Amino acid sequence: MLIEALFHETRVPYACPENLHSLRVRLRAGKGEIARCLVLHADRYELLDSCFQQTEAEWMASDQRFDYFEALLECTAKRLQYVFLLEGKKGERVYFGESGVSKERNRAGVFQYAYIHESALFVTPEWARDAVVYQIFPDRFANGDKENDPPRTEDWSKDARPGRDSFYGGDLEGVIHSLTYLRKLGVNALYFTPIFASPSNHKYDTADYLRIDPQFGNLDTFKRLIREAHRHGMRIILDAVFNHSGDRFFAFRDVLEKGADSQYRDWFFIEQFPVVQTPQPNYETFAVNVPVMPKLRTENREVKEYLFQVVRYWTEMGIDGWRLDVANEVDHAFWRDFRSFVKMLNPEALIIGEVWHNAVKWLEGDQFDSVMNYLFRDCVYRFFAEQTSDASEFDAELTTARISYPDQALQVAWNLLDSHDTERFLTSCGEKEERFRLAVLFQMTYVGTPLIYYGDEIGMTGETDPDCRRPMLWDKEEQNQALFSYYQRLIRIRRSCAPLRRGSFRTWLADPGSPVYAFVRSWQGENAGIVLNNSDSWQNVSLPLDTWAKRNWTDLLTGEKGQASGNRMELILSPYQGMVLV
Repeated sequence: MLIEALFHETRVPYACPENLHSLRVRLRAGKGEIARCLVLHADRYELLDSCFQQTEAEWMASDQRFDYFEALLECTAKRLQYVFLLEGKKGERVYFGESGVSKERNRAGVFQYAYIHESALFVTPEWARDAVVYQIFPDRFANGDKENDPPRTEDWSKDARPGRDSFYGGDLEGVIHSLTYLRKLGVNALYFTPIFASPSNHKYDTADYLRIDPQFGNLDTFKRLIREAHRHGMRIILDAVFNHSGDRFFAFRDVLEKGADSQYRDWFFIEQFPVVQTPQPNYETFAVNVPVMPKLRTENREVKEYLFQVVRYWTEMGIDGWRLDVANEVDHAFWRDFRSFVKMLNPEALIIGEVWHNAVKWLEGDQFDSVMNYLFRDCVYRFFAEQTSDASEFDAELTTARISYPDQALQVAWNLLDSHDTERFLTSCGEKEERFRLAVLFQMTYVGTPLIYYGDEIGMTGETDPDCRRPMLWDKEEQNQALFSYYQRLIRIRRSCAPLRRGSFRTWLADPGSPVYAFVRSWQGENAGIVLNNSDSWQNVSLPLDTWAKRNWTDLLTGEKGQASGNRMELILSPYQGMVLV
């Protein structure tokens, strides 16, 4: 047994309280080395071996190097000590505790979870597990009021190719007019890129955090949008750009005018005075030398108080959550206070961070509910778009991403195929719709919350920013209506099948060199099996019943019914076919 591969620590994601009296623990071990994993556990103050209970840890997943085991430990007293008892494939038995690995339990020591405090419980909004989120880039979605169009508004057409400074006149009135369309699609949460006053088309250079940008409407329009969206059963999530402001923000204008004498000089990271913006800014900005986006010093008490006024204003107006821009570059202390403040205003408000890499540092229950799941997108891009991964590699990459986060965050992570910051996924697939459809099927059935970027459902294409931000196609002759119907069907299936929204995940089939990938979602005794043929050839598929545990099945996509033979389920899949079996 390779003891160097063994790993556990008493923090997320390896030790996560489920409630005040149960702790979910995970163990990492060398791939293929552990035959059985047991957890011996007791109250921290128990000294006798006879007081220890024994719970079997189940294998949960494998990546390229490791196996992962998981157990739910009951602890009536909220205090826990535990040690792993491992049986190797070659018959060896060792204990693994805080002191290391030993054949003697006492020498291995024990891991200690000192006390489960109520404040440490990671609780995410219940509604978010049932959400299908639709991302709207307001200037490009729908123009409902020509009177507020910017002076440089360009023609809204299928041939439009936006530049970085293009305006098309989309607004909140247009979204209100489109709510029937969105309800028909089946989505139930709308995420807006920034809508606050700003000189740009994207609005990530905020000038006034307390004012709706005039090209999008006014406060009355926004209040009406909230009312109408809620009436249609849709939540509203706004973009919080707190890493930086725009250079027209009142505090930064004051610094430009008064220099070192400005009362707001410490709101930013000014290197020297006077402040200069060109040819190179002498202050910190978003990304590299973006003078119109000066970085905010969120450690500053006054900055935090101001931004919290902004949060209160819009949260109390009735929005349902915040997506946090460049969230990984803002200090953790700010986000901890932010979470407490938002949850005080509305415990059911959702908090989603933008983090393009492993985000576990923000997902310990004290900062975000979850993140935009770019780790998911990376895996999906390689398997479906590039087709550079086989099923085994795809499964291993998914495991590495999935095992990084606690289940509470994973269940509400925004699983995106694309966004306003990436090329359209249909473009990534070489505009091969069959690949795109299979990726969408996976997105709608995998663990987490599907995020649809506006226009994907009708077949819009586009290279990376700004081309991915073309105006929405509203002429039905220009829309892929068959693809829209496909999205509708998948969303209905997701909504009608509880395991797809809340269930656990288990790999069913992921053979090396194979394009066929299958997995099972399980929830309260119900199973849903998903089988995907990611290739342009027919595939004979043989699936073991021990993971599925049912003989009869129905494909929710086609209505086809079948029955397993013996201890296997035998299927024949056409090129790029997917199945959702119940």
